Amino acid sequence: MKTPKKKYLIDTNVILRFLLNDHETFSPIAINFMTHVEKNLKKAEIIAPVIVECVYVMEKFYKIPRAEIADKLCGIMTFSGITNPDKNELIIALIAYANSTIDIVDCMLAAFSNDDNVIISLDKDFKKLDCTYERL
Repeated sequence: MKTPKKKYLIDTNVILRFLLNDHETFSPIAINFMTHVEKNLKKAEIIAPVIVECVYVMEKFYKIPRAEIADKLCGIMTFSGITNPDKNELIIALIAYANSTIDIVDCMLAAFSNDDNVIISLDKDFKKLDCTYERL
């Protein structure tokens, strides 16, 4: 099979229509595209702000439980055609989000932190996460 050269940056609306299958016109189009990504027929990346927007829309507007949101988004992140260089960190952030009451952005900061990338914050929530941080 020929590896695709073009890489797509997936927008929030494509992910939501794919996951929710709630729009007569757009959902089938999104499902078709995402199926191609799943099968590695198309290459795509989902940048962190899109993950954040998906989480907020699914949590606040659709009232989907955190664990279900994380499960659905982690599932997409494991599609064969997803090329994110930060895929592992985003999955770690989604798992932390599912297992806590902590904001997705803080979970992402924690997932990207290490001895060379120290979170600086006034927030006490970072104590609850496995991360490298300093509190002001």
